[in-house]
Amino acid sequence: MKKENIYILGIESSCDDTSAAILCNDQILSNIVADQKIHTEYGGVVPELASRAHQQNIVPVVHQAIEKAGISKEQLSAVAFTRGPGLMGSLLVGTSFAKSLAYGLDIPLIDVNHMQAHILAHFIDEKDHKKPPFPFLAMTISGGHTQIVKVTNHFKMEVLGETIDDAVGEAYDKSGKVLGLGYPAGPEIDRRAQLGDPKAYQFTKPKVDGLNFSFSGLKTAILYFVQREVKANPNFVEENLNDICASIQYTIIGILMDKLKLAVKQTGIKHIAIGGGVSANSGIRKALKDAEQKFGWTTYIPKFEYTTDNAAMIAIVGYLKYLENDFSDFDVMATARLKI
Repeated sequence: MKKENIYILGIESSCDDTSAAILCNDQILSNIVADQKIHTEYGGVVPELASRAHQQNIVPVVHQAIEKAGISKEQLSAVAFTRGPGLMGSLLVGTSFAKSLAYGLDIPLIDVNHMQAHILAHFIDEKDHKKPPFPFLAMTISGGHTQIVKVTNHFKMEVLGETIDDAVGEAYDKSGKVLGLGYPAGPEIDRRAQLGDPKAYQFTKPKVDGLNFSFSGLKTAILYFVQREVKANPNFVEENLNDICASIQYTIIGILMDKLKLAVKQTGIKHIAIGGGVSANSGIRKALKDAEQKFGWTTYIPKFEYTTDNAAMIAIVGYLKYLENDFSDFDVMATARLKI
């Protein structure tokens, strides 16, 4: 007897990207993302502007996702949405829309933890993409989060270490601001790092016990370094930008890899998956691939489109929860600081 297809609409609105995706079981039919260029003018996300843009984008984005998937809204089995963590105003737009649509269609509502979704994006069924076996270690690296998580099954996750101040994405963006680069600075630092000498300048790695991270000290060290060098040579940054970017990236990757090596040593788990926007970074991807040869790890790197905030990762969690009949009440509330 043929299994009935399950169609999940995923909605993501945790920060500055409005996204909607349709899954048929664990396969993507559509994944639409509307980004917000306006924040580049301010060097960071402006929460009020973000929530207004979500209000403008959410209806056309959901409509386009359903249309591209080639289904009607009446075929949807459930609506999954990001409950948190994220910007409260942005989350409220997605939460309110998801509730209204699910109620109107008389189908289940499923709330999703954004950080769990970054990890479970690895379980989207993709050609030539291997899924990590349980248990595995996940490193989530983004503009707002840096964590190492032990994943025992789809919904049993334990945070082993996390940042005590800035996230790794903030370290990139704040360093980029010091260097006069645009927002977000991570992709530009990554691009220039490939052209420079990673050992041209040395930055001290923060000393943090256990598996926790800290990046605020590194950010301050880079600021003082640039100020000192520019005082001696006003053209220092312009003349050495590629080497500075390469040295910053080398230090950040070193911090991440040191903690991962410690996590592997403590847990004995050698299956490593990454997720979050910074996992698109070419230097981090290369370091993980090198670790496969050097340490015998098996690494899992998501497709580029599933690294940044997107609704496909929300929809796959919705599908996995649907199989467990794990549905939400309609009085569920968005939560800005939701924990794994």
